Amino acid sequence: MDTAETMLDAAEAFVALVSEIPHDAWDRPALGVWDVRSLVGHTARAITTARDYLNKPADAIELRSAADYLAAGYLVDRSLHDAVAERGVAAGHDLGDEPAEVIETMIGRLRVAIAGIRRDPVIMTLLGAMRFSDYLETRTVELVVHTSDIALAVGREPRLPPAAVARTLHIICDAAMLNGRGLAAVRQLSARDGSAFELL
Repeated sequence: MDTAETMLDAAEAFVALVSEIPHDAWDRPALGVWDVRSLVGHTARAITTARDYLNKPADAIELRSAADYLAAGYLVDRSLHDAVAERGVAAGHDLGDEPAEVIETMIGRLRVAIAGIRRDPVIMTLLGAMRFSDYLETRTVELVVHTSDIALAVGREPRLPPAAVARTLHIICDAAMLNGRGLAAVRQLSARDGSAFELL
């Protein structure tokens, strides 16, 4: 499926960046409560959860798109976000002394799992049941956004695939519309609310 290739290409761009992180950069502040190691650990979970959820089948679809998933995530209780933050810290520690090698192994295992799929299964995720292909698109968003966060924190360029960046833009905009924040997104992208980004 094309969504799988887009996600896996984004994952390869992520691990390529991880392989370039200087030894003295892993403890630098990165995003919110996370240092670089914790953010890398959290981002790597975009790969492992995709594989894990293949073992959690569901019957009825509750979330019909990646945008539905992101919109639902924005509205969940704060405690869920706190738990995600804690798992990111733990995942960062679990990467050990050779994070890039560990993550490359994760990607390889996911490729094998995807190759064994004969249809597009419905899986149970943290936020509800959805098609696996749609969940992979949420992982593309995670990989693109957080690879760019990591790159900024360590002073490197994120060489992300254009197809993954384009898909991320579409999904984020769709999620903003679902949450009634479409105009806010338009104003940010047109630098109307103090953003330094200039498009128009």
